Amino acid sequence: MYTVSDFRRGLPIIVDDQPFYVVEYQHFKMGRGKANIRTKLKHIKTGSVIEKVFSSNDVFKPPDLENRRMQYLYEAAGEASFMDVQSFEQITVTIESLGDVKWYLIENQEYQVLFLDNVPISVELPAAVTLQVVNTEPVVRGDTVSNVTKPAKLSTGLMVKVPPFVKEGDMVRVDTRSGEYLERA
Repeated sequence: MYTVSDFRRGLPIIVDDQPFYVVEYQHFKMGRGKANIRTKLKHIKTGSVIEKVFSSNDVFKPPDLENRRMQYLYEAAGEASFMDVQSFEQITVTIESLGDVKWYLIENQEYQVLFLDNVPISVELPAAVTLQVVNTEPVVRGDTVSNVTKPAKLSTGLMVKVPPFVKEGDMVRVDTRSGEYLERA
C-alpha cells in the first residue's frame, strides 16, 4: 500500500479501480485545514491525463505490473508474436494495439514488454533502431541545396525523409521517439 508521502514521478497506483502513473504532484495546505496533495495522473492503458486532489491520509494499492524481456518473432494475420526469453512462452498482440511501435519492431530482437494483470499493454523501444532502405528515388543531379531530403521506404514499411546520398540497400538509423532519420549505419 502506498500513501501520498510515497508519491514520486512515475509511481504506478490504482485510483477508482483504474491503473495510473503519477505525472506530477504538489503538496498544499490552506489555513487551518488538513494538507492535500494535488496530482496529475496518466492512465496506464489509455494515456489520458486527469487531475485529482487527495487528502494526506489516503492510501493506494499498486497495480499488478510486470516487465518481461521478450523476443519479437514475427507478424502474421494482423498479430505480432513475442516469446518470453526465460520461459519460452509465446504470446500474440494485435498490430493495431501496438500503435506506432509496429514500425520499429525487428524480428529476433529483444524488447521489454509491460504487462498489466498478465495482459501485454506496451512495448518499450530503444532510442534508435537500424533499418534497411527498400525503396527510394535516385538522386537528381543538381540537387545541391542544403537540407534536401527525399522519401524512403524502410524494411518495416515506415516512410522516412532521408538525405539524397542514401540509396536502396543502405542501413539507416531512425529515432523511435520522433520517427526521423538520424544517420547512415
